[in-house]
Amino acid sequence: MAIICMFGLEPALFALLVICLVAACAFEFINGFHDTANAVATVIYTNSLKPTPAVIWSGICNATGVLVGGITVAMGIVELLPPEVQSGSNTQLALLLILSMLTSAIIWNLLTWYLGIPCSSSHTLVGSIIGVGLAFSMTEGREFGSGVNWSKSMDIGLSLLVSPLFGFTAAALLLMASKWFIKDKVIFEEADPKKVPPFWIRSILILTCTGVSFAHGNNDGQKGIGLLMLILITAVPSYFVLNNKMDYKELPAIVQRIETQLAALPASAINAENEGRITAMKAATKTVLSLTSSYKMSNMESIPAEERPKIRQQVVTILRNFSKAKIADEDMLKAANNNPTATLKASIDELSPYTDYAPVQISILVSLCLGIGTMIGYKRIVVTIGEKIGKSHMSYAQGASAELIASSTILMASQLGLPVSTTHVLSSGIAGTMVASDGTKNLQGSTLTNIGLAWVLTLPVTIGLSVGFFFLFRVFLL
Repeated sequence: MAIICMFGLEPALFALLVICLVAACAFEFINGFHDTANAVATVIYTNSLKPTPAVIWSGICNATGVLVGGITVAMGIVELLPPEVQSGSNTQLALLLILSMLTSAIIWNLLTWYLGIPCSSSHTLVGSIIGVGLAFSMTEGREFGSGVNWSKSMDIGLSLLVSPLFGFTAAALLLMASKWFIKDKVIFEEADPKKVPPFWIRSILILTCTGVSFAHGNNDGQKGIGLLMLILITAVPSYFVLNNKMDYKELPAIVQRIETQLAALPASAINAENEGRITAMKAATKTVLSLTSSYKMSNMESIPAEERPKIRQQVVTILRNFSKAKIADEDMLKAANNNPTATLKASIDELSPYTDYAPVQISILVSLCLGIGTMIGYKRIVVTIGEKIGKSHMSYAQGASAELIASSTILMASQLGLPVSTTHVLSSGIAGTMVASDGTKNLQGSTLTNIGLAWVLTLPVTIGLSVGFFFLFRVFLL
């Protein structure tokens, strides 16, 4: 009889789980020194802070951003893999997919860091996830492409595309506007790395560095949380598919209320675009009520372990279809419910914490990995950001403008639940300020070509690496 380890897993599966968790932590550690070099580049390059206090402070801000960042982006990462992977029906296969994804992302991140090319960890992670989704769909009995959540991938891909363009334009406009209001020309001169800037300029640059570091932790830290939750949900679904902190006596009542509210939706809400989604939500509510009617609900432990993934899958179906259905018009929903205080959206908000959650220990672990990683390996990217994007070296105003736009953009994306690239937003912002200062002639074509190539190649390379590693691991580990 097989020896059973923690969580009821056999030793081989438990070892694979540990390897995946370590790899996820390694990805966040590398993310720290790979991406956060962008945040400290301006304060180090302008001599506003010495490298050691700069990276320590940035690490603390990153860790703080993780801890207060919420989990909206994290759940977006979890959604990228199909529910079948997270169902626990083939734990070993699912863990091999995740290990392949992480191995691909880590290798590409390390390679681009070694070459000193600003490259997005978010972009890398999304490509790796799409790759393993495709690999999963290549396994027996599945349709090619069915393993990828294409709708969510398109949303994230759009955010990764639009955010650098926004960063470029907004930073250029902010720099041009600042020339109208700031009369001290020192701020627009090239930074002298050997001289300490005036106190007010240092204060602005330290503040913008703080903002980018916090925003990076707030957004990228959630990706790490999402990765760890994906691993735990996949490997030990009976423990992690549902939030054990919730009151499960309330679950049937919430689902029943959603069922009633869906039935009361006016015809204007059930158009051709929404009909399929609303039908799926109605079917899911019936399934949850059927599953929960056969035993007394109290806490998560009152639900049989084998039923928990089924309940999660149906709850996720309700949540995701509602988010896509575009029926959140408050006036329409109030009319449907005949109750101004009990909208369908309010009921959905009550339901989401049952599946969209992360234990505080996970947030602490990710904050430590990201914060410590921030304090290491920043020099290669700092030189690229400070000296190699423009032919002239970066000015104080350029650094502050780019970082202010980057931090604002990243925080806004976090609120929308979209992962964006700190690297691409900030480096494109620097490029925008260079153009605003002296036109396109001030850009270094070779550096921009390398950044552009990394941006273009990241998806196909990481997709290919993920697929390759999956089939390699499948041969040797399955």
